[in-house]
Amino acid sequence: MTIASDYQNDIADYWNAERNPVNLRLGQVSGLYHHHYGIGEVDWSVLETSDDARREEAVIAELHRLENAQARLLLSHLGDIRPEHRLLDAGSGRGGTGFMAHAAFGCRVDGVSISRSQVDFANDQAAKAGVPDRVRFHFRNMLDTGFDSGAFRAIWNNESTMYVVLDDLFAEHSRLLERGGRYVTITGCYNDVYGLPSRAVSTINAHYVCDIHPRSGYFRAMASNRLVPVSVIDLTPQTIPYWELRQKSSVATGIESTFLEAYRDGGFQYLLIAADRV
Repeated sequence: MTIASDYQNDIADYWNAERNPVNLRLGQVSGLYHHHYGIGEVDWSVLETSDDARREEAVIAELHRLENAQARLLLSHLGDIRPEHRLLDAGSGRGGTGFMAHAAFGCRVDGVSISRSQVDFANDQAAKAGVPDRVRFHFRNMLDTGFDSGAFRAIWNNESTMYVVLDDLFAEHSRLLERGGRYVTITGCYNDVYGLPSRAVSTINAHYVCDIHPRSGYFRAMASNRLVPVSVIDLTPQTIPYWELRQKSSVATGIESTFLEAYRDGGFQYLLIAADRV
């Protein structure tokens, strides 16, 4: 695989070295390892246990439940998926959403990442789960995957679009999707009604070595690449409780207050966008 720029090398280095407990500790609950956030109402009773160890276990399980709920919501927007279809997770991380997709639909799932360590980890998980022939992860660039044109019924990005140029990404997705196929992303974006990115958004960019796009940029790039939105959902109110709980947890990273500030002041949004390839 060719990494096309110094920036992509920086991203690969970041994720190759990443061993964050907020990802690894949560994944140990069920064996599904994610690199995204959560949605839904929090069961705040998890904080009421007086025993420190039991409270810690309950909080971790609740955070994991919320991140699984986010992945299920994404998958529910992929449309009519049948076992003979093929799906692609672009920027697949340690593979959690891909395994959930296979369990939900019974179809073949491929994932791509420019992090060799993530790909190796995810393929090890596939082998342990007994599905290496159905869920496979590839050390490839999601901007130039090498897969055949029209090979996929559905493609998703789960919080990975902020690492690439949207026009380049959606051009590749449009090539890979069969006509009538579905693309879904859940992503953080800055609200360009308010102008340029806020200081909080800039802090998030620096923390994750990413470049958060304006909301309008998604729709411009989709329109240029034969992707027609069929559903747009503002998930911001649904993700705030996750961040409030995470801020009180042992796996907090220090970025939680910045996310909450950005969401609450309206300058940052958490969106689901589903689009059909025409």
